Amino acid sequence: MLKLDGLSVSFGTKRAVRDLSLEIAEGELVCLLGPSGCGKTTTLRAIAGLERPAAGRVGIAGRVLSVAARVVPPPERGIGFLFQDVALFPHLTVAQNIAYGMCRRQRATDTGRVEALLDRVRMRHLADSYPHMLSGGEQQRAALVRALAPRPRVVLLDEPFSSLDAALRAGLREETVRILKDAGVTVLMVTHDPEEALVSADRIVLMRDGEMVQTGTPDELYAAPVDAFTAAFFGAVNRVPGTVAGAEIRTRLGALANPGFGDGEPVEVLIRPDGLRLAPGGGRASAELHVCSVHFAGASSVVRLSERHGDPGHDHFHARLPGLVRHRAGETVRIAIDPGQSFVFSEPRSRSAR
Repeated sequence: MLKLDGLSVSFGTKRAVRDLSLEIAEGELVCLLGPSGCGKTTTLRAIAGLERPAAGRVGIAGRVLSVAARVVPPPERGIGFLFQDVALFPHLTVAQNIAYGMCRRQRATDTGRVEALLDRVRMRHLADSYPHMLSGGEQQRAALVRALAPRPRVVLLDEPFSSLDAALRAGLREETVRILKDAGVTVLMVTHDPEEALVSADRIVLMRDGEMVQTGTPDELYAAPVDAFTAAFFGAVNRVPGTVAGAEIRTRLGALANPGFGDGEPVEVLIRPDGLRLAPGGGRASAELHVCSVHFAGASSVVRLSERHGDPGHDHFHARLPGLVRHRAGETVRIAIDPGQSFVFSEPRSRSAR
């Protein structure tokens, strides 16, 4: 449904998007994920026709919409666009805002469309209200159904929930995904929030410096990152240097199985906080550490650990344990590494993983 073929976008001498190729199937919801300035929104704007490619092309349903020499105007693309700023017209009612997204012919022939959309988001009673009379969530739902009003085949979402508070954001995100899936449209959503991408997307495209780093399902990117950047982007990690010794990768926190590096090769090991298991004294484990602090975080507790007791300048490691733990500052514990939450990569100067 949506195809990018070698897409590049430049601003003067700066290449904001570099040779990006991507295909999105009909009805698929894909998240463009990455840090600020990586080219996510620029990619979205190029698809919408708001930026001209320096190279490559944008196509929808087999129709080429953008090349360096020609850009089809945004209104002629059949794309719905939901901005970070909902951009509702303040002088129009909710119903009028939604109808504005439809052409004159659609308004004349599809007379029940606005009411049906308002029913879908449970806002029929707000049809005659103005944007300033709505809550943030109501404004976002009105903007969403305005984008759906002309029955687009592709909808682009640019950080649509970033301005909402955490409690409202989670509920509205779930509702938005459900509405888009029910509508059967193809969706490309930009976000810098890894959790949002993990819970929303059928597939994630992780970007860095205008390029695609890795694409796959949420569980593929989380459980099988291709490099240290990808592993660390989805949450905090403990980083330790490792040395290859035959069938093992040895670190000062313990050893892991060698996934295929050569003997003596320097590697970097990333361990998620969930991948450090603690046990007080005795037993078989990987290393002995000292508890520096314990912080209860609701569903889990974060334990800060150090190799040297009472040395604030030394490296610290973090373990995340379920529920409320009984470890206390000053206690000595032994740890074990969970291989399923640990990743081994070539030393930082190389992005290649084994």
